[in-house]
Amino acid sequence: MTIETEGSPGRAPLAAAEKPNSAEALATVLESLESSKAEDIVTIDLSGKTTIGDFMVVASGRSNRHVGAVADHLLSALKEAGYGNARVEGLPHCDWVLVDAGDIIVHLFRPEVRSFYNIEKMWSADRPSDVGHA
Repeated sequence: MTIETEGSPGRAPLAAAEKPNSAEALATVLESLESSKAEDIVTIDLSGKTTIGDFMVVASGRSNRHVGAVADHLLSALKEAGYGNARVEGLPHCDWVLVDAGDIIVHLFRPEVRSFYNIEKMWSADRPSDVGHA
């Protein structure tokens, strides 16, 4: 077993390398969503809430067809930027499409479906340990 140290040539410390990649991936996601005319884009910082990812992005499309097009454009943008093939759920119906790009989780909704699930309220809530007890 070889252990890489900070002084190893061509290697950055792991902790320093992870955060810029998440930030760069987030920038790629947001740029793709904006250029696809996604609506009501919300970014949620997941640090300290879960280990499933660093950021969650929630956005809406105007119709099933628009949600599908936004998702396809996002998948292409992630692949072109070198983030590989993201996992996708919900493309056949395009009411709610989940794109798991590793550190970034993207939820694309039709407006009615988004308001029904209200996912950003759930993930934006304070952790129970953050709420003071009287």
